[in-house]
Amino acid sequence: MATNDLMMELQKDSIKLDEDSEKKVVKMLLKLLEDKNGEVQNLAVKCLGPLVGKVKEYQVETIVDTLCTNMLSDKEQLRDISSIGLKTVISELPPASTGSAMTANVCKKITAQLTGAIGKQEDVSVQLEALDILSDMLSRLGGTLYSFHSSILNCLLPQLTSPRLAVRKRAIIALGHLVLTCSGNIFSELTEHLLAELKRNESTSTTRTYIQCVAGISRQAGHRIGEHLEKIIPLIVRYCNVEDDELREYCFQAFESFVRRCPKEIDPHIPNVMELCLKYITFDPNYNYDNEEEEEEEMMETENGEDEEQESDDEYSDDDDISWKVRRSAAKCLEAIVSSRHDLLQDFYKTLSPVLISRFKEREENVRADIFSAYISLLKQTLPIQSWLHASDASGKDDVPLTMLQKQVPNIVKALHKQLKEKSIKSRQGCFSLLTELANVLPGCLADHIPALVPGIVFSLADKSSSSNMRIDTLSFLHVLLCNHQPEVFHPHIKSLLPPVVTCIGDPFYKITSEALLVTQQLVKVIRPLDKSCTFDAKPYVKDLFPGTLKRLKAADIDQEVKERAISCMGQIICNLGDHLSTDLQPTLKIFLERLKNEITRLTTVKALTLIASSPLKINLRPILGEGFPILASFLRKNQRALKLSTLTALDILVKNYSDSLQPAMIESVLTELPALITENDMHVSQVAIMFLTTLAKVYPSCISKISGSVLAEIFQLVHSPLLQGGALNAIIDFFQALVLTKTATMGYSELMKQLTAPIYSSGSAEASVMLHKQAYYSVAKCVAALSSACPKEVPAIANQFIQDVKNPKSSSAVKVLAFLSLAEMGRTMNLSAQRELKTVILEAFSSPSEEVKSAASYALGNISVGNLKEYLPFMLKEIGSQPKRQYLLLHSLKEVISSSPANGLKPYVEDIWALLFKHCECTEEGTRSVVAECLGKLTVVNPSELLPRLKKQLSSGSPHARSTVVTAIKFTIADQPQPIDALLKGCIGDFLKTLQDPDLNVRRVALAMFNSAAHNKPSLIRDLLNAVLPSLYNETNVRRELIREVEMGPFKHTVDDGLDVRKAAFECMYTLLESCLDRLDIYEYLNHVEDGLKDHYDIRMLTFIMLARLSTLCPSAVLQRLERLIEPLRATCSTKVKAGSVKQEFEKQDELKRSAMRAVAALLTIPEVEKSPAMAEFSSQIRSNPEMASLFESIQKDSASLPTSESMDMS
Repeated sequence: MATNDLMMELQKDSIKLDEDSEKKVVKMLLKLLEDKNGEVQNLAVKCLGPLVGKVKEYQVETIVDTLCTNMLSDKEQLRDISSIGLKTVISELPPASTGSAMTANVCKKITAQLTGAIGKQEDVSVQLEALDILSDMLSRLGGTLYSFHSSILNCLLPQLTSPRLAVRKRAIIALGHLVLTCSGNIFSELTEHLLAELKRNESTSTTRTYIQCVAGISRQAGHRIGEHLEKIIPLIVRYCNVEDDELREYCFQAFESFVRRCPKEIDPHIPNVMELCLKYITFDPNYNYDNEEEEEEEMMETENGEDEEQESDDEYSDDDDISWKVRRSAAKCLEAIVSSRHDLLQDFYKTLSPVLISRFKEREENVRADIFSAYISLLKQTLPIQSWLHASDASGKDDVPLTMLQKQVPNIVKALHKQLKEKSIKSRQGCFSLLTELANVLPGCLADHIPALVPGIVFSLADKSSSSNMRIDTLSFLHVLLCNHQPEVFHPHIKSLLPPVVTCIGDPFYKITSEALLVTQQLVKVIRPLDKSCTFDAKPYVKDLFPGTLKRLKAADIDQEVKERAISCMGQIICNLGDHLSTDLQPTLKIFLERLKNEITRLTTVKALTLIASSPLKINLRPILGEGFPILASFLRKNQRALKLSTLTALDILVKNYSDSLQPAMIESVLTELPALITENDMHVSQVAIMFLTTLAKVYPSCISKISGSVLAEIFQLVHSPLLQGGALNAIIDFFQALVLTKTATMGYSELMKQLTAPIYSSGSAEASVMLHKQAYYSVAKCVAALSSACPKEVPAIANQFIQDVKNPKSSSAVKVLAFLSLAEMGRTMNLSAQRELKTVILEAFSSPSEEVKSAASYALGNISVGNLKEYLPFMLKEIGSQPKRQYLLLHSLKEVISSSPANGLKPYVEDIWALLFKHCECTEEGTRSVVAECLGKLTVVNPSELLPRLKKQLSSGSPHARSTVVTAIKFTIADQPQPIDALLKGCIGDFLKTLQDPDLNVRRVALAMFNSAAHNKPSLIRDLLNAVLPSLYNETNVRRELIREVEMGPFKHTVDDGLDVRKAAFECMYTLLESCLDRLDIYEYLNHVEDGLKDHYDIRMLTFIMLARLSTLCPSAVLQRLERLIEPLRATCSTKVKAGSVKQEFEKQDELKRSAMRAVAALLTIPEVEKSPAMAEFSSQIRSNPEMASLFESIQKDSASLPTSESMDMS
């Protein structure tokens, strides 16, 4: 009891011991460890932990000494309790990084004793305990034992030949922990020793151990063993051919760890390793598979077929057969190769896939599970990458593996469908997960094989012996199958599929019920697809589907997930089969009404009602609308955003499809809720609310007069908001058009116009109108144009008014900008040629003092030309030729024309425009050149087959300006959506990328910008050229001494680096390639350049820190290998001091650099096993011990905790 009290006291922070009581406590505890009573011993050991932190260092050393001596005692109990004590002490020692000297001293004491104990011990159990403690210590505190590493190594190596296998195993574990922190020399010594022993090959037993040891080291510190692989692999390959199954198993385990841990070094050996794996995955010497096909049928009848075979084969028992271990390790090794080598997919489908399929018949269940798992890995690698980057980018190359897989589907199904009826649950689950993956990778590929699969599905669902997980897996496979295939292929099988699924809905286990409801919902869509005509008669199945689902829908005391899925499933049944429900329909709808009133189920019910309301079967919802509509209206007041959005969608559908049964009072209850929803704080909700208003304006023009001023006021507020754009703006435009057409008295054209433009006209003085953001002018102009297109009669008057506004010298520049923008938006869709003064007014505005007015006028000219190319385009081209001063503005107008006009409208003018642009592509003004380039690029898209070759010809032109314009033009032909020009571009982008080696600096910079744009928007264009392009790209990341010059500024000298922009562009390209073409990069070569960037100029260091953080998540193992070299520059950045007299910007710059470097450090620390690197451990202890760095590091960690994916968001 006293010991227990002591432990309670020790755990409190407040306890302080003086030297004397420390001595007493320690002495007593050590004595208690030898107590006769086991309970007391246990408590005493528990006290050691908290005590370590509370007493002086020499007391801890006393404890450790005593424990180590006791470890060697003759009494077994005392030995056991001492080793537990030592482990407790080690786990409580403060980690080395806190900088306490105690840990190091204590560890050295323990190590010296342990290595002695391991070396000369006759008693194996002491050896085992000592090895165990040593492993513990090396894994936690390996770095502190630096000085002991070589003695530890010398003590461990002999243990690898110990007669006891357990000792060897623990020695291997200890070595694994040692290699993480030891120096390069010790690591080399160890590998040399292992290689020498493997070559000597004294006995198979020791060879096995050495191979296990190599695999263990590679698993722990794979990044270090890479350089020795050349020598190791041939030896292991040799041992694969020795007739010893366990040895072979260890060989494959070693291969697997090499493949996973040293991808670069193993690369040349992959074909060999694969060949061995494929050979041994079929290695089953004691079993004859040959005449299987014929036997299968008979074996089905005589279940005990296998037993008979065994009896006739007396002298050999199955228990001795361990060849399955070889097959299993070969399968695992294959899985490692498949999951790490995406680039070899086509080879895998040629060689590996058929072999794996032929092994699906494997007799050992565990091995079969691993073969399935390897094949699933292969399918996962084949899955087309679903991201916006590649979606727009479906190049033919990725389809080759898919077509090869398509051809193998019949064999897969043939190999699996028999197993779907086997007794073994594990096998069936394996089959279903493989088939699920297959259906996801190749939707529709199983269409011809449904008859073969259905019996297996039904068997697993109906089989009494199936576990619940088995049923869940079967149902989820059935769900994927139904989603990914055409409904027709299932129609012949509905009769057999439906009953077992309906039975599962009634299953007492909620997970099965909920999966079954999902499947049923999908089945309903299959039985009667609404989107196409179908001859299948669904009526007989309604009586099966409906009651089971109804029972679950009524139940109030079931799992939340089941409730929700029952509501969705019933919604689908009513939507697709409502006309077959006759008298059951209304009571069911009443239940929906109940669920609508319940807070937990209301969101799901709103979605189900939306589905029912949009059904083409015109389900009769009238009886529940009276009560349901006000409830829906009240949801618009709730805080839950998803509920608001779903409710608005539901109301929209109801108003469209059930307008005849809604009372005005119902509509008004909704209208009062709307003003609060229209706000710039949530654009999406505003957009949906305004779309609903538009529907109301079309369906119920009468209620529009009730739209209180408050709704309109909110909408005008939104139009004048700087955040309005995209979907919400289009919704407002539609609404205004619908509103004007209702011809409501107070909301005619002129009233709306007044309110729209009021803030801009509000004052002659400039102050009030400055309040609006530039974006708001564009929004107002778009609304003006929309109103005008709805009321064409008003156009001449309003256009005239705008022209007068511009001509009026008293108009503020804001009014002029609005007038031009409105004319632009109107001109784009209507022909304004009736306005005679327009051209002169615009040209005059080009010389206005205000920049805003100039650019608005240029925008107007461009857009008005779009509406009337015949009249305006020749005029514009003539002006560009004759007005050098206004060229820049006129070219901007031309850019608008090219961007917005339909291609066939532009065709007749292409030649003239092209000739004109080429005159200007050597202009000295960079601004003008970039507009010319954009025009050229967008024009090329109009007629690529003719114009691309012309651009290509220009590459050889003498002037660097012309070349840079052409390369920039190419940048504008690359868009992130698929376009007809893509195929042509792919053929010639290589020629344009050759400008990366251009002698002119500026041309190289724009070439990098173009390359970056391609890598970001359409990686497929450049993926295959990377081998040729990367050397030039990497070349641009180097600092060029000849480009650095000194500028004298008065008494100061200032260095200017002209190559900085190009280097920055090169590093930006490198970052983009990480996201889009990672699999094509040699990551080690890449890291060399990142490493140089870490020592470069401020801007480039900032970029490379972000790259490093991204690399830590994308390819941690490569970063680990280079850690020592990467940490140095980070440390240098974090510990620089700014000179005392520097300017404020210098301090801020340095601060930002340090923060960025710390972010990179934080990202590096997330790599598993990084803390075992001595360099990293040292750096992190330096960070902790320096208060300034420590506080910075903490703040970075807080930031990243609040923003979980900050790194990937930064640059996405």
